[in-house]
Amino acid sequence: MVFDLDMIRKVYKELPSRIAKTRKVIKRPLTLTEKVLFAHLHEDQKLEDFERGKSYVNFSPDRVAMQDATAQMALLQFMSAGIPKVRVPSTVHCDHLILAKNGAAQDLKESLTASGEVFNFLESVSKKFGIGFWKPGAGIIHQVVLENYAFPGGMMIGTDSHTPNAGGLGMVAIGVGGADAVDVMAGLPWELKYPKILGVRLTGKLSGWTAPKDIILKLAGILTVKGGTGYIIEYFGEGAESLSCTGKGTVCNMGAEVGATTSLFPFDASMERYLKATGRADVAEIAARVADCLRPDPEVVARPEDYYDRVIDIDLSSLEPHLNGPFTPDLANPVSKIKDAVREQGWPAKVEVALIGSCTNSSYEDMTRAASVARQAREKNIRVATEFMVTPGSEMVRETLERNGLLKDFGEIGAVVLANACGPCIGQWARHRYGAEDEPNTIVTSFNRNFAKRNDGNPKTHAFVASPELVTALALAGRLDFNPVTDTLITEDGREVRLDPPVGQELPPDGFHCADPGYVAPAEDGSGVQVIVRPDSERLQLLEPFPPNPEPALLGLRLLLKVKGKCTTDHISMAGPWLRYRGHLDNISNNCFIGAINAFNDKANSVKNPLTGEYGEVPAVARALKESGIGTVVVGDENYGEGSSREHAAMEPRHLGVRVILVRSFARIHETNLKKQGMLAVTFADPADYDKVREDDVIDVLGLDTFTPGKPLTVVLHHADGSRDEFSVNHSYNEAQIAWFRAGGALNLIRQSLQSA
Repeated sequence: MVFDLDMIRKVYKELPSRIAKTRKVIKRPLTLTEKVLFAHLHEDQKLEDFERGKSYVNFSPDRVAMQDATAQMALLQFMSAGIPKVRVPSTVHCDHLILAKNGAAQDLKESLTASGEVFNFLESVSKKFGIGFWKPGAGIIHQVVLENYAFPGGMMIGTDSHTPNAGGLGMVAIGVGGADAVDVMAGLPWELKYPKILGVRLTGKLSGWTAPKDIILKLAGILTVKGGTGYIIEYFGEGAESLSCTGKGTVCNMGAEVGATTSLFPFDASMERYLKATGRADVAEIAARVADCLRPDPEVVARPEDYYDRVIDIDLSSLEPHLNGPFTPDLANPVSKIKDAVREQGWPAKVEVALIGSCTNSSYEDMTRAASVARQAREKNIRVATEFMVTPGSEMVRETLERNGLLKDFGEIGAVVLANACGPCIGQWARHRYGAEDEPNTIVTSFNRNFAKRNDGNPKTHAFVASPELVTALALAGRLDFNPVTDTLITEDGREVRLDPPVGQELPPDGFHCADPGYVAPAEDGSGVQVIVRPDSERLQLLEPFPPNPEPALLGLRLLLKVKGKCTTDHISMAGPWLRYRGHLDNISNNCFIGAINAFNDKANSVKNPLTGEYGEVPAVARALKESGIGTVVVGDENYGEGSSREHAAMEPRHLGVRVILVRSFARIHETNLKKQGMLAVTFADPADYDKVREDDVIDVLGLDTFTPGKPLTVVLHHADGSRDEFSVNHSYNEAQIAWFRAGGALNLIRQSLQSA
């Protein structure tokens, strides 16, 4: 389906001249990343050779995409700003609030009842403010965006960390918080620290059991979960051209797991094929005319070390399948080493559940490769040895799979087909377990994240991430230590057989089929549309502005929590059953930090209340201190806030009276979210100062009277024994972000500017 064709035509019409102007200023060959970024500079942004990793730059993205869990807060903020209609094309996709339990039809029906109030709210807001709305069951946001909205050379922001999936179609697509989305929907410039660029040169060609997923699983093992922070990853080389468009999307999607700002591939024939297959031949034709603008310059490809900040080589011909995990997506296990790893690490070898799909791996090609494994299993008289669940990425993919008999292939070996939604990937899963909840157990998925508790709420579930075809093979084997390249299975009649490598189809030979994709257009005139939020609603709550931060120093703060080890946005604001409160800030704040480990007692959701000396749940202690007029501080470790883009992880602490987040280092999206909400986000100048923070400290932050870019602040710890420690802390605030802080949040400034206009 073609949307916003006039906007796309305008982008392509201006692209060559914008790149030509850039060349005159930069005076060197350009990477693809640079071409797209410079072509989307905001009209008020001076064109110059920005310093990578340091310069703050204003951009004008082409569109905004929001999923239902994050859209609630984004649109509540947009409503409170008083803007009559979005000023760039925007969409809402209902994919997060459908609970996976018994199968597609029943799960969708039950979710329409359970979350009907939220879906109705989102649809009415969309109609009123000119936003395209995709109904529950239409599909997962990133698959729907790839099928309908992404285009080579475009720029998009989305309120989900896996927005970079659109990089599979050559788009700079960046995950953000809802406040950033409000900026763009309001027609304001969108600010980003100009990224460094990591070039990944792909050579060779995938074969056998190796899939596009294995490229990013391998790269995650090289970079770790924070190694891509501050970078855009740009893939190039002959190996890149050998991948399908949706395979490229898979690789870009999981770039979020290494902290990358986004990832993208150059325009090529596979993108043309995909655009034409999804009803966008017009876009393919226009893109082909400016193809040189949609690829890195030849000099860059010839001498990449001269133009990228770092270059990594991956040979697809020698790459093998990977199983990454448990508990972190960067623990890379080549399948040839998995037997040894299972034995040495003591991981539960029995696979209890295998799940394929998610925004990362739910394309037609993904499903055909997995279905080819299922089909030969049926032919060899093998059924799944464990629970097996399949999630199509969109209604278009699902209907096409059904027409072509692939859903039947899965069903005949015992699979359950779930709704076209996120489901277990984000904890929306009523898992059927028959063992004790505290038993270690193993699941395998084709998802993107595998943090503790993420999929099923159980901290002892060992989740491993792999390609859909490898997950299907493990479902047949029922064991984690099965290598389909070398190992055999026993059929129901006792024969020993080996699975053949999977075979897939890049695109359906008879085209895609979809009677009703699930799209609802906004009203031509939304002024008469009423948006109802009941005052007694448990799911939705209109927002009150956060108070400003006028103080010259923050004095007498108390420590709310010192986090030990990994602290993702899942630790700060869990998903799963808490998704029901994503539109009600006060109610969802009852999950604030309940998954984080207290460094002083190694327990989750147990912190000392300085008013009573007793231990209590984090939200309750925070509320007690806020009611007493005492601000609080949270201290964290490295890569604090990694994972999802959910801005609730910034809004909840703010709502509960946290004034300062002090950590060793931040994940990109979360640091920006904290700034947007008027929080003070600072890092230890000396990471060892983390150890100086004690449980009963009274904390001062000095230097806010001269709060300026690049100038450190000072933290003073007043210990209970009368001693004190004083040290410097760094920040990355620029002048505009300091203004957000002073105003109490970026939204307050937007509201003030509209009121004074």
